[in-house]
Amino acid sequence: MTKFPKNFLWGGATAANQLEGGYAEDGKGLSIADALPGGPERFEIVNQPDFDWTIDEQKYRYPNHEGIDHYHRYKEDIKLFAEMGFKCYRFSIAWSRVFPNGDEEQPNEAGLVFYDHLIDECLKYGIQPVLTISHYEMPLNLVKEYGGWKNRKLIAFYERYASVVLNRYAKKVKYWMTFNEINSALHFPVMGQGLVKSNGADKMQNIYQAWHNQFVAGAKAVKIAHQVRPDIMIGCMLLYATTYAYDSNPVNQLAALKENQAFNQFCGDVQVRGTYPAYTESVMNRYGFSFKDLDVTDADLQVLKENPVDYIGFSYYMSTAINITDKKLETANGNLVGGVKNPFLKASDWGWQIDPTGLRIALNELYNRYQKPVFVVENGLGAVDKPDENNFVQDDYRIDYLRKHIDAISGAIDDGVQVMGYTPWGCIDLVSASTGQMSKRYGFIYVDLDDEGNGTLNRYKKASFDWYKEVITSNGEQL
Repeated sequence: MTKFPKNFLWGGATAANQLEGGYAEDGKGLSIADALPGGPERFEIVNQPDFDWTIDEQKYRYPNHEGIDHYHRYKEDIKLFAEMGFKCYRFSIAWSRVFPNGDEEQPNEAGLVFYDHLIDECLKYGIQPVLTISHYEMPLNLVKEYGGWKNRKLIAFYERYASVVLNRYAKKVKYWMTFNEINSALHFPVMGQGLVKSNGADKMQNIYQAWHNQFVAGAKAVKIAHQVRPDIMIGCMLLYATTYAYDSNPVNQLAALKENQAFNQFCGDVQVRGTYPAYTESVMNRYGFSFKDLDVTDADLQVLKENPVDYIGFSYYMSTAINITDKKLETANGNLVGGVKNPFLKASDWGWQIDPTGLRIALNELYNRYQKPVFVVENGLGAVDKPDENNFVQDDYRIDYLRKHIDAISGAIDDGVQVMGYTPWGCIDLVSASTGQMSKRYGFIYVDLDDEGNGTLNRYKKASFDWYKEVITSNGEQL
């Protein structure tokens, strides 16, 4: 097996809105995540035509409000990460903790102080923070008052926010990302863009306008980052789902190519290459509008051209298969990105199709397309864990999943791909973004909390904890 580079960044990944809790403490404002109810039907609720982002505590439970109380327990959690040997820890800054409404002139100092402490706690153990500037929790006020990312005014609000956090933390933090899974808006724009049916998600032109505004805002963050610290590494972050044609029918092959462009490549092409790709008009025409229908200025295009990202961060959980010639095929209902059920793959408890080879393909596709370092910043198995009487979880199924995906990364390195690191998702159990459940667990660390909010919040090591510790200690040689 190919050896991993000596400076390979082993670690784990989380997001502020899914684990911090403390949703209204120390001046924090409400975020869109705070308005998402718990349960698998959360997206159906917010996509009702009359949804107005009102929080109804009597009708719904909002698990993001409490998370796993990382806001008060971060020292305990970071210590456990250090025990596993993390070289890095990918987490996000809660925009609504720094700018509670998103449009203020001045930041909330108490929010900044929290991240001072969190970053310092990581550095105390030699763990390098990898910070995501915006991860599925934009301030709720920016949605209610401005309509979400389809409004150009958000570019300036994000630029101010990015400038504050980059100037505050860049001396201590080398690795950054602009937006989490920016391309996910093609399938679920609520978390990344603040768009639901009641405020424009039913029109694809709004989603593409929102993307353009995010591209410009992200490029401005890249510019600030490089001014603040010349050796900084600031990347984009994509949700990558390796896309296959279901069979060798040329019609399905072409459909897979088109899907790959629209989902996997479009957002990356603009952010990495600094220009809109040749197929842009083709993609937009498919949805009944043209590039000229978007609000795009020459200054926008210039800032994109001058400020491409330094690397490509991406999540990888599943692949997808495309078939448009046989309407009778079973769809892959669990897959967030659609497609038909691939008969060669097994699925997780939530129907996500497990495909380690797809990760090797993804790494090759991304690196050979862009010739910039790639970083697997999310990957993992959401599963129902059943602790024994001592609260120990023998999660061999998770170990098997991760082992195969790490082996796929090794194979990609052998193929010549420059891979920066690997941070499995939800390294400690947290609230699922897609379902609002605690029962969908990813972590090496079990958190005693159920879907109804009951539990001690105590932390317990799973079997995968010591396994991953050995993986890191051996730099990937012991799987």
